[in-house]
Amino acid sequence: MGSPPENKLYEKSDLDAVLRASRVFVAVVAQSIAEVEDLVTPPQWRVLILIATRGPQTLGAVAADLGVHPSNATRTGDRLEAAGLVCREGDPVDRRSLRLRLTDEGRSLVERVMSHRRHALNDVVERMKPDDRRMLETALSAFAEAAGEMPDEAMSAALGLG
Repeated sequence: MGSPPENKLYEKSDLDAVLRASRVFVAVVAQSIAEVEDLVTPPQWRVLILIATRGPQTLGAVAADLGVHPSNATRTGDRLEAAGLVCREGDPVDRRSLRLRLTDEGRSLVERVMSHRRHALNDVVERMKPDDRRMLETALSAFAEAAGEMPDEAMSAALGLG
């Protein structure tokens, strides 16, 4: 057996730039979630985003996507339902199964946090030169696509905004 294959590391300066930018993104996300931390926990927020981006989800799908035991997903779903942020509906594919769907209040909460993020990031991007903004858009679109992230239009459609 030989040594394990090495991942190709890109130029240190390229990765450093990505890491510096990631600190900005993490700070914006943390600030936006701080606004709602009295309403939802981080795991609950993850479920709300999952439903907002992918549409109604079964508890099994939530558990699988979050990598948790189904009972944890059920408890999280129960708490979100009690808070009025999701409701359970029948699954049209499997009538024995239920799906979690965002309520109007849940959709409003997700949109409020995402709006905070958009405004905070806009403030940063606005300070960039126009040519740098165009390059940033191209680079970040490619980066997000490589990671499998959906375009904002898909999230807006899932939230019923587009």
